[in-house]
Amino acid sequence: MQKRLVLCLFAALSLTVLTPCIAGFDEGLSAYDAGNYAVALKEFRVLAEQGNAPSQNFLGRMYESGEGVVQDYKAAVAWFRKAAEQGDARSQNNLGRMYANGQGVPQDYKEAVVWYRKGAEQGYAGAQNDLGVMYAKGQGVAQDYKAAVPWFRKAAEQGDAFAQNILGLMYAVGQGVTQDYKAAVAWYRKAAEQGDADAQNFLGRMYANGQGVAQDYEAAVAWYRKAAEQGNASAQNFLGLMYENGQGVAQDYKAAVAWYRKAAEQGNADAQVSLGMMYANGQGVAQDYKTAVAWYRKAAEQGDALAQINLGASYENGQGVAQDYKAAVAWYRKAAEQGHALAQSFLGKMYENGQGVPQDYEEAVVWYRKGAEQGYAGAQNDLGVMYKTGLGVAQHRVKAYALFNLSAAADASEEAVNNRKVLLEQMSNAEIEAGQRLSQAMSKQGNFLKALDD
Repeated sequence: MQKRLVLCLFAALSLTVLTPCIAGFDEGLSAYDAGNYAVALKEFRVLAEQGNAPSQNFLGRMYESGEGVVQDYKAAVAWFRKAAEQGDARSQNNLGRMYANGQGVPQDYKEAVVWYRKGAEQGYAGAQNDLGVMYAKGQGVAQDYKAAVPWFRKAAEQGDAFAQNILGLMYAVGQGVTQDYKAAVAWYRKAAEQGDADAQNFLGRMYANGQGVAQDYEAAVAWYRKAAEQGNASAQNFLGLMYENGQGVAQDYKAAVAWYRKAAEQGNADAQVSLGMMYANGQGVAQDYKTAVAWYRKAAEQGDALAQINLGASYENGQGVAQDYKAAVAWYRKAAEQGHALAQSFLGKMYENGQGVPQDYEEAVVWYRKGAEQGYAGAQNDLGVMYKTGLGVAQHRVKAYALFNLSAAADASEEAVNNRKVLLEQMSNAEIEAGQRLSQAMSKQGNFLKALDD
Protein backbone atom coordinates (compact mmCIF):
# COMPACT_ATOMS: atom_id res chain seq x y z
CA MET A 1 0.00 0.00 0.00
CA GLN A 2 2.81 2.37 0.94
CA LYS A 3 4.71 1.51 -2.25
CA ARG A 4 1.60 2.21 -4.37
CA LEU A 5 1.12 5.54 -2.58
CA VAL A 6 4.72 6.58 -3.34
CA LEU A 7 4.29 5.70 -7.03
CA CYS A 8 1.05 7.63 -7.27
CA LEU A 9 2.65 10.61 -5.57
CA PHE A 10 5.62 10.44 -7.98
CA ALA A 11 3.27 10.28 -10.97
CA ALA A 12 1.30 13.24 -9.70
CA LEU A 13 4.44 15.28 -9.15
CA SER A 14 5.79 14.35 -12.59
CA LEU A 15 2.53 15.40 -14.22
CA THR A 16 2.60 18.66 -12.30
CA VAL A 17 6.12 19.39 -13.55
CA LEU A 18 5.54 18.23 -17.13
CA THR A 19 2.19 19.91 -17.77
CA PRO A 20 3.51 23.52 -17.78
CA CYS A 21 6.51 22.34 -19.81
CA ILE A 22 4.30 20.72 -22.46
CA ALA A 23 1.95 23.69 -22.46
CA GLY A 24 4.84 26.13 -22.89
CA PHE A 25 6.31 24.12 -25.75
CA ASP A 26 2.93 23.88 -27.49
CA GLU A 27 2.45 27.64 -27.14
CA GLY A 28 5.90 28.22 -28.59
CA LEU A 29 5.22 25.84 -31.45
CA SER A 30 1.88 27.49 -32.25
CA ALA A 31 3.50 30.91 -32.22
CA TYR A 32 6.35 29.65 -34.45
CA ASP A 33 3.91 28.13 -36.96
CA ALA A 34 2.00 31.42 -37.03
CA GLY A 35 5.20 33.35 -37.72
CA ASN A 36 5.08 35.07 -34.34
CA TYR A 37 8.76 34.47 -33.69
CA ALA A 38 9.09 36.85 -30.73
CA VAL A 39 6.56 34.85 -28.69
CA ALA A 40 8.01 31.54 -29.87
CA LEU A 41 11.51 32.64 -28.92
CA LYS A 42 10.37 33.64 -25.45
CA GLU A 43 8.58 30.35 -24.80
CA PHE A 44 11.37 28.17 -26.19
CA ARG A 45 14.11 30.06 -24.34
CA VAL A 46 12.47 29.59 -20.93
CA LEU A 47 12.15 25.85 -21.49
CA ALA A 48 15.56 25.51 -23.18
CA GLU A 49 17.27 27.07 -20.20
CA GLN A 50 15.50 24.50 -18.03
CA GLY A 51 17.09 21.76 -20.15
CA ASN A 52 14.15 20.87 -22.39
CA ALA A 53 15.77 19.26 -25.46
CA PRO A 54 13.02 19.91 -28.06
CA SER A 55 12.99 23.59 -27.05
CA GLN A 56 16.78 23.74 -27.28
CA ASN A 57 16.54 22.27 -30.78
CA PHE A 58 13.93 24.84 -31.87
CA LEU A 59 15.95 27.66 -30.38
CA GLY A 60 18.95 26.42 -32.35
CA ARG A 61 16.87 26.41 -35.53
CA MET A 62 15.75 29.99 -34.92
CA TYR A 63 19.33 31.17 -34.46
CA GLU A 64 20.38 29.20 -37.54
CA SER A 65 17.69 30.78 -39.70
CA GLY A 66 17.64 34.22 -38.08
CA GLU A 67 13.97 33.91 -37.13
CA GLY A 68 13.13 36.40 -34.37
CA VAL A 69 16.84 36.88 -33.65
CA VAL A 70 19.94 38.02 -35.48
CA GLN A 71 21.28 34.99 -37.36
CA ASP A 72 24.02 33.46 -35.23
CA TYR A 73 25.47 30.09 -36.24
CA LYS A 74 27.59 29.80 -33.10
CA ALA A 75 24.55 30.24 -30.88
CA ALA A 76 22.68 27.71 -33.05
CA VAL A 77 25.49 25.19 -32.60
CA ALA A 78 25.51 25.76 -28.83
CA TRP A 79 21.79 25.03 -28.49
CA PHE A 80 21.88 22.06 -30.87
CA ARG A 81 24.76 20.62 -28.87
CA LYS A 82 22.89 20.90 -25.56
CA ALA A 83 19.95 18.94 -26.98
CA ALA A 84 22.15 16.51 -28.93
CA GLU A 85 24.09 15.58 -25.83
CA GLN A 86 20.77 14.67 -24.22
CA GLY A 87 20.18 12.23 -27.06
CA ASP A 88 17.73 14.30 -29.12
CA ALA A 89 17.96 12.76 -32.62
CA ARG A 90 16.83 15.87 -34.51
CA SER A 91 19.43 17.98 -32.74
CA GLN A 92 22.10 15.40 -33.44
CA ASN A 93 21.23 15.61 -37.11
CA ASN A 94 21.18 19.42 -37.01
CA LEU A 95 24.53 19.54 -35.26
CA GLY A 96 25.95 17.17 -37.88
CA ARG A 97 24.71 19.50 -40.61
CA MET A 98 26.43 22.50 -38.98
CA TYR A 99 29.72 20.58 -38.98
CA ALA A 100 29.17 19.47 -42.57
CA ASN A 101 28.52 23.05 -43.73
CA GLY A 102 31.10 24.70 -41.48
CA GLN A 103 28.51 26.97 -39.89
CA GLY A 104 29.32 28.12 -36.36
CA VAL A 105 32.13 25.55 -36.22
CA PRO A 106 35.08 24.72 -38.51
CA GLN A 107 33.93 22.42 -41.30
CA ASP A 108 34.56 18.86 -40.18
CA TYR A 109 33.01 16.02 -42.16
CA LYS A 110 34.20 13.35 -39.72
CA GLU A 111 32.49 15.10 -36.82
CA ALA A 112 29.38 15.55 -38.98
CA VAL A 113 29.33 11.79 -39.58
CA VAL A 114 29.61 11.14 -35.83
CA TRP A 115 26.49 13.17 -35.10
CA TYR A 116 24.55 11.96 -38.14
CA ARG A 117 25.22 8.40 -37.05
CA LYS A 118 23.91 9.07 -33.53
CA GLY A 119 20.64 10.38 -34.95
CA ALA A 120 20.45 7.70 -37.63
CA GLU A 121 20.87 4.88 -35.14
CA GLN A 122 17.88 6.23 -33.24
CA GLY A 123 15.83 5.82 -36.41
CA TYR A 124 15.58 9.49 -37.39
CA ALA A 125 15.05 9.53 -41.18
CA GLY A 126 16.70 12.91 -41.73
CA ALA A 127 19.93 11.70 -40.14
CA GLN A 128 19.75 8.42 -42.05
CA ASN A 129 19.51 10.39 -45.29
CA ASP A 130 22.40 12.65 -44.37
CA LEU A 131 24.56 9.72 -43.32
CA GLY A 132 23.76 7.99 -46.62
CA VAL A 133 24.81 11.13 -48.49
CA MET A 134 28.13 11.23 -46.63
CA TYR A 135 28.87 7.65 -47.68
CA ALA A 136 27.79 8.36 -51.26
CA LYS A 137 30.02 11.45 -51.50
CA GLY A 138 32.89 10.07 -49.44
CA GLN A 139 32.79 12.93 -46.95
CA GLY A 140 34.06 12.05 -43.47
CA VAL A 141 34.12 8.40 -44.49
CA ALA A 142 35.54 6.47 -47.43
CA GLN A 143 33.17 6.68 -50.40
CA ASP A 144 31.04 3.56 -50.27
CA TYR A 145 27.81 3.32 -52.23
CA LYS A 146 27.01 -0.07 -50.71
CA ALA A 147 27.19 1.44 -47.23
CA ALA A 148 25.02 4.37 -48.34
CA VAL A 149 22.19 2.18 -49.64
CA PRO A 150 21.10 0.66 -46.27
CA TRP A 151 20.80 4.10 -44.69
CA PHE A 152 18.72 5.43 -47.57
CA ARG A 153 16.61 2.26 -47.40
CA LYS A 154 15.94 2.74 -43.66
CA ALA A 155 14.66 6.25 -44.31
CA ALA A 156 12.77 5.21 -47.45
CA GLU A 157 10.94 2.46 -45.57
CA GLN A 158 9.74 5.12 -43.13
CA GLY A 159 8.12 6.87 -46.09
CA ASP A 160 10.76 9.56 -46.55
CA ALA A 161 10.33 10.85 -50.12
CA PHE A 162 13.90 12.14 -50.46
CA ALA A 163 15.31 8.73 -49.56
CA GLN A 164 12.85 6.94 -51.85
CA ASN A 165 13.93 9.12 -54.75
CA ILE A 166 17.65 8.64 -54.06
CA LEU A 167 17.17 4.89 -53.67
CA GLY A 168 15.37 4.85 -57.02
CA LEU A 169 18.28 6.72 -58.59
CA MET A 170 20.80 4.24 -57.15
CA TYR A 171 18.86 1.33 -58.63
CA ALA A 172 18.57 3.15 -61.96
CA VAL A 173 22.32 3.70 -62.31
CA GLY A 174 23.51 0.65 -60.36
CA GLN A 175 25.33 2.42 -57.54
CA GLY A 176 25.72 0.25 -54.44
CA VAL A 177 23.15 -2.19 -55.82
CA THR A 178 22.73 -4.24 -58.97
CA GLN A 179 21.12 -2.07 -61.63
CA ASP A 180 17.40 -2.78 -61.57
CA TYR A 181 15.03 -0.52 -63.50
CA LYS A 182 11.91 -2.11 -62.02
CA ALA A 183 13.13 -1.45 -58.48
CA ALA A 184 14.04 2.09 -59.54
CA VAL A 185 10.52 2.66 -60.87
CA ALA A 186 8.98 1.28 -57.67
CA TRP A 187 10.94 3.68 -55.45
CA TYR A 188 10.47 6.64 -57.77
CA ARG A 189 6.73 5.98 -57.74
CA LYS A 190 6.55 5.98 -53.94
CA ALA A 191 8.23 9.37 -53.79
CA ALA A 192 6.36 10.73 -56.83
CA GLU A 193 3.01 9.87 -55.32
CA GLN A 194 4.00 11.96 -52.30
CA GLY A 195 4.50 14.90 -54.64
CA ASP A 196 8.30 14.81 -54.86
CA ALA A 197 9.07 16.73 -58.05
CA ASP A 198 12.47 15.13 -58.69
CA ALA A 199 10.95 11.67 -58.43
CA GLN A 200 8.07 12.66 -60.73
CA ASN A 201 10.61 13.85 -63.29
CA PHE A 202 12.67 10.65 -63.03
CA LEU A 203 9.54 8.50 -63.25
CA GLY A 204 8.56 10.40 -66.39
CA ARG A 205 11.94 9.56 -67.91
CA MET A 206 11.53 5.87 -67.09
CA TYR A 207 8.21 5.85 -68.97
CA ALA A 208 9.68 7.87 -71.86
CA ASN A 209 12.63 5.47 -72.22
CA GLY A 210 10.71 2.27 -71.42
CA GLN A 211 13.00 1.40 -68.52
CA GLY A 212 11.42 -0.79 -65.84
CA VAL A 213 8.00 -0.15 -67.42
CA ALA A 214 6.52 -0.42 -70.88
CA GLN A 215 7.35 2.68 -72.89
CA ASP A 216 4.41 5.05 -72.53
CA TYR A 217 4.79 8.64 -73.73
CA GLU A 218 1.43 9.70 -72.34
CA ALA A 219 2.38 8.50 -68.86
CA ALA A 220 5.75 10.23 -69.26
CA VAL A 221 4.03 13.49 -70.13
CA ALA A 222 1.68 13.17 -67.14
CA TRP A 223 4.59 12.77 -64.69
CA TYR A 224 6.69 15.45 -66.37
CA ARG A 225 3.75 17.83 -66.11
CA LYS A 226 3.30 17.20 -62.38
CA ALA A 227 6.94 18.01 -61.75
CA ALA A 228 7.03 20.89 -64.26
CA GLU A 229 4.08 22.59 -62.61
CA GLN A 230 6.03 22.50 -59.35
CA GLY A 231 8.82 24.40 -61.10
CA ASN A 232 11.19 21.49 -61.73
CA ALA A 233 13.43 22.79 -64.53
CA SER A 234 14.48 19.37 -65.83
CA ALA A 235 10.85 18.28 -66.14
CA GLN A 236 9.95 21.54 -67.87
CA ASN A 237 12.70 20.89 -70.40
CA PHE A 238 11.56 17.31 -71.02
CA LEU A 239 7.93 18.41 -71.31
CA GLY A 240 9.04 20.94 -73.92
CA LEU A 241 10.79 18.12 -75.79
CA MET A 242 7.63 16.00 -75.75
CA TYR A 243 5.65 18.88 -77.26
CA GLU A 244 8.36 19.56 -79.84
CA ASN A 245 8.42 15.91 -80.97
CA GLY A 246 4.71 15.22 -80.54
CA GLN A 247 5.31 12.35 -78.12
CA GLY A 248 2.42 11.69 -75.73
CA VAL A 249 0.84 14.99 -76.81
CA ALA A 250 -0.05 16.62 -80.12
CA GLN A 251 3.01 18.31 -81.61
CA ASP A 252 2.89 21.95 -80.57
CA TYR A 253 5.94 24.16 -81.08
CA LYS A 254 4.45 27.08 -79.16
CA ALA A 255 3.84 24.91 -76.12
CA ALA A 256 7.36 23.50 -76.50
CA VAL A 257 8.80 27.02 -76.52
CA ALA A 258 6.77 27.97 -73.43
CA TRP A 259 8.12 25.04 -71.41
CA TYR A 260 11.66 25.42 -72.72
CA ARG A 261 11.55 29.07 -71.69
CA LYS A 262 10.46 28.25 -68.12
CA ALA A 263 13.38 25.86 -67.72
CA ALA A 264 15.84 28.10 -69.58
CA GLU A 265 15.06 31.05 -67.32
CA GLN A 266 15.97 28.84 -64.36
CA GLY A 267 19.37 28.22 -65.95
CA ASN A 268 18.75 24.75 -67.40
CA ALA A 269 21.40 24.45 -70.12
CA ASP A 270 19.58 21.80 -72.17
CA ALA A 271 16.50 24.02 -72.34
CA GLN A 272 18.59 27.05 -73.24
CA VAL A 273 20.05 25.16 -76.21
CA SER A 274 16.65 23.90 -77.29
CA LEU A 275 15.10 27.34 -76.98
CA GLY A 276 17.95 28.78 -79.03
CA MET A 277 17.31 26.20 -81.74
CA MET A 278 13.59 27.02 -81.79
CA TYR A 279 14.49 30.67 -82.44
CA ALA A 280 17.08 29.70 -85.06
CA ASN A 281 14.56 27.50 -86.90
CA GLY A 282 11.55 29.75 -86.37
CA GLN A 283 9.54 27.01 -84.64
CA GLY A 284 6.88 28.30 -82.24
CA VAL A 285 8.44 31.76 -82.45
CA ALA A 286 9.50 34.15 -85.19
CA GLN A 287 12.93 33.22 -86.54
CA ASP A 288 15.50 35.31 -84.69
CA TYR A 289 19.18 34.40 -84.89
CA LYS A 290 20.25 37.06 -82.38
CA THR A 291 17.97 35.67 -79.72
CA ALA A 292 19.11 32.15 -80.64
CA VAL A 293 22.72 33.21 -80.08
CA ALA A 294 21.85 34.78 -76.72
CA TRP A 295 20.41 31.48 -75.47
CA TYR A 296 23.26 29.43 -76.95
CA ARG A 297 25.74 31.67 -75.12
CA LYS A 298 24.04 31.16 -71.75
CA ALA A 299 24.31 27.39 -72.09
CA ALA A 300 27.78 27.50 -73.66
CA GLU A 301 29.13 29.48 -70.73
CA GLN A 302 27.86 26.68 -68.47
CA GLY A 303 30.03 24.26 -70.45
CA ASP A 304 27.27 22.67 -72.56
CA ALA A 305 29.03 21.15 -75.58
CA LEU A 306 26.08 21.31 -77.98
CA ALA A 307 25.57 24.99 -77.17
CA GLN A 308 29.27 25.62 -77.77
CA ILE A 309 28.98 23.93 -81.18
CA ASN A 310 25.87 25.93 -82.10
CA LEU A 311 27.52 29.16 -80.97
CA GLY A 312 30.61 28.27 -82.97
CA ALA A 313 28.48 27.61 -86.04
CA SER A 314 26.72 30.96 -85.54
CA TYR A 315 30.09 32.73 -85.59
CA GLU A 316 31.30 30.67 -88.56
CA ASN A 317 28.19 31.46 -90.62
CA GLY A 318 27.57 34.98 -89.31
CA GLN A 319 24.07 34.19 -88.07
CA GLY A 320 22.98 36.46 -85.21
CA VAL A 321 26.55 37.70 -84.80
CA ALA A 322 29.22 39.16 -87.08
CA GLN A 323 31.09 36.41 -88.88
CA ASP A 324 34.20 35.62 -86.83
CA TYR A 325 36.22 32.49 -87.61
CA LYS A 326 38.49 32.91 -84.57
CA ALA A 327 35.49 32.97 -82.26
CA ALA A 328 34.06 29.96 -84.08
CA VAL A 329 37.30 28.04 -83.54
CA ALA A 330 37.38 28.98 -79.85
CA TRP A 331 33.89 27.61 -79.24
CA TYR A 332 34.42 24.50 -81.37
CA ARG A 333 37.60 23.80 -79.40
CA LYS A 334 35.79 23.99 -76.05
CA ALA A 335 33.31 21.35 -77.19
CA ALA A 336 35.97 19.27 -78.96
CA GLU A 337 38.08 19.11 -75.82
CA GLN A 338 35.05 17.69 -74.02
CA GLY A 339 35.15 14.83 -76.52
CA HIS A 340 32.19 15.89 -78.70
CA ALA A 341 32.73 14.21 -82.09
CA LEU A 342 30.82 16.80 -84.13
CA ALA A 343 32.93 19.61 -82.66
CA GLN A 344 36.11 17.65 -83.33
CA SER A 345 35.07 17.28 -86.96
CA PHE A 346 34.20 20.99 -87.27
CA LEU A 347 37.49 22.00 -85.66
CA GLY A 348 39.34 19.74 -88.10
CA LYS A 349 37.57 21.48 -90.97
CA MET A 350 38.65 24.91 -89.70
CA TYR A 351 42.28 23.74 -89.65
CA GLU A 352 41.92 22.17 -93.10
CA ASN A 353 40.53 25.40 -94.58
CA GLY A 354 42.68 27.78 -92.52
CA GLN A 355 39.68 29.59 -91.08
CA GLY A 356 40.34 31.27 -87.72
CA VAL A 357 43.64 29.37 -87.47
CA PRO A 358 46.65 28.98 -89.76
CA GLN A 359 45.99 26.25 -92.31
CA ASP A 360 47.40 23.03 -90.86
CA TYR A 361 46.51 19.73 -92.52
CA GLU A 362 48.24 17.62 -89.89
CA GLU A 363 46.24 19.28 -87.10
CA ALA A 364 43.08 18.77 -89.17
CA VAL A 365 43.89 15.05 -89.34
CA VAL A 366 44.36 14.93 -85.56
CA TRP A 367 40.85 16.23 -84.95
CA TYR A 368 39.25 14.20 -87.75
CA ARG A 369 40.76 11.05 -86.20
CA LYS A 370 39.25 11.89 -82.81
CA GLY A 371 35.79 12.34 -84.29
CA ALA A 372 36.09 9.36 -86.61
CA GLU A 373 37.09 7.03 -83.79
CA GLN A 374 33.84 7.89 -82.01
CA GLY A 375 31.90 6.75 -85.05
CA TYR A 376 30.94 10.17 -86.43
CA ALA A 377 30.36 9.58 -90.13
CA GLY A 378 31.24 13.14 -91.15
CA ALA A 379 34.68 12.89 -89.54
CA GLN A 380 35.23 9.46 -91.11
CA ASN A 381 34.46 10.90 -94.53
CA ASP A 382 36.72 13.93 -93.98
CA LEU A 383 39.56 11.72 -92.76
CA GLY A 384 39.07 9.56 -95.82
CA VAL A 385 39.49 12.64 -98.02
CA MET A 386 42.79 13.42 -96.29
CA TYR A 387 44.07 9.91 -97.01
CA LYS A 388 42.80 10.08 -100.59
CA THR A 389 44.55 13.40 -101.27
CA GLY A 390 47.58 12.87 -99.04
CA LEU A 391 46.98 16.06 -97.07
CA GLY A 392 48.36 15.84 -93.53
CA VAL A 393 49.00 12.09 -93.91
CA ALA A 394 50.66 9.79 -96.39
CA GLN A 395 48.33 9.11 -99.32
CA HIS A 396 46.66 5.71 -98.90
CA ARG A 397 43.78 4.57 -101.11
CA VAL A 398 42.92 1.48 -99.02
CA LYS A 399 42.53 3.53 -95.84
CA ALA A 400 40.53 6.18 -97.71
CA TYR A 401 38.20 3.53 -99.16
CA ALA A 402 37.67 1.90 -95.75
CA LEU A 403 36.81 5.26 -94.20
CA PHE A 404 34.40 6.18 -97.01
CA ASN A 405 32.83 2.74 -96.64
CA LEU A 406 32.26 3.22 -92.90
CA SER A 407 30.89 6.72 -93.38
CA ALA A 408 28.49 5.67 -96.14
CA ALA A 409 27.26 2.71 -94.09
CA ALA A 410 26.69 4.91 -91.03
CA ASP A 411 24.48 7.56 -92.58
CA ALA A 412 24.41 6.90 -96.35
CA SER A 413 25.68 10.45 -96.93
CA GLU A 414 25.78 11.37 -100.59
CA GLU A 415 29.26 12.83 -100.19
CA ALA A 416 30.76 9.64 -98.74
CA VAL A 417 28.97 7.47 -101.33
CA ASN A 418 30.30 9.64 -104.17
CA ASN A 419 33.81 9.71 -102.70
CA ARG A 420 33.82 5.92 -102.51
CA LYS A 421 32.48 5.62 -106.05
CA VAL A 422 35.19 7.86 -107.50
CA LEU A 423 37.93 6.08 -105.53
CA LEU A 424 36.74 2.63 -106.65
CA GLU A 425 37.56 3.54 -110.25
CA GLN A 426 41.19 4.07 -109.22
CA MET A 427 41.62 0.89 -107.13
CA SER A 428 42.62 -2.65 -107.97
CA ASN A 429 40.54 -5.62 -106.83
CA ALA A 430 43.18 -6.44 -104.23
CA GLU A 431 43.02 -2.92 -102.83
CA ILE A 432 39.21 -3.05 -102.67
CA GLU A 433 39.32 -6.35 -100.80
CA ALA A 434 41.91 -4.93 -98.40
CA GLY A 435 39.73 -1.84 -97.89
CA GLN A 436 36.71 -3.97 -97.08
CA ARG A 437 38.68 -6.00 -94.54
CA LEU A 438 40.01 -2.80 -92.98
CA SER A 439 36.54 -1.25 -92.66
CA GLN A 440 35.32 -4.43 -90.91
CA ALA A 441 38.29 -4.35 -88.52
CA MET A 442 37.74 -0.65 -87.75
CA SER A 443 34.06 -1.17 -87.05
CA LYS A 444 34.89 -3.43 -84.12
CA GLN A 445 34.39 -1.57 -80.85
CA GLY A 446 37.62 -0.11 -79.46
CA ASN A 447 39.64 -1.17 -82.50
CA PHE A 448 39.27 1.82 -84.82
CA LEU A 449 42.60 3.64 -84.71
CA LYS A 450 44.62 0.50 -84.06
CA ALA A 451 43.20 -1.15 -87.17
CA LEU A 452 43.70 2.00 -89.22
CA ASP A 453 47.30 2.50 -88.12
CA ASP A 454 48.26 -1.18 -88.38
